[in-house]
Amino acid sequence: MNDQNSNTSAKVSIVNYEEKYQEAFRSLNVEWISKYFRMEEADFKALDNPDSYILNKGGLILVALLDNEPVGVCALIKMDDDEYEYELAKMAVSPKEQGKRIGWLLGNAILDKARSLGAKCIFLESNTILTPAINMYYKLGFTKVEGRPSPYERADIQMQCIL
Repeated sequence: MNDQNSNTSAKVSIVNYEEKYQEAFRSLNVEWISKYFRMEEADFKALDNPDSYILNKGGLILVALLDNEPVGVCALIKMDDDEYEYELAKMAVSPKEQGKRIGWLLGNAILDKARSLGAKCIFLESNTILTPAINMYYKLGFTKVEGRPSPYERADIQMQCIL
């Protein structure tokens, strides 16, 4: 890691979602999804209604701030599942800030939150063309799993992290 990246990550603060971050939560996710894929119904549900779809169901959203500007987001969605308590979802980092360990900071913070909520195993879905994200998930402790139905056409990899 070069000095610029360590300086940037040292200036990043991870905060709990507030309504004032709703537009950043939506726009950061729409930006990356639209760049590589297309927005799907499940995306709109989470991004347009974070209170009813995520927060009111026992989930949470974290926001990465750099100079008090939201540059990254990540959600922990409560699952109604026998195996997984939560899904790590809707992680996005502003393209101009990618490669500066912001996703890593968000990932670690969301896993810490999951642990504090008593979670034992976290699930996520992604796509293997997102190589930097997949590599980061492996470094965070996720391993590949298979065989679960997905609401996303674009999902071609599923992973879990045992906490």
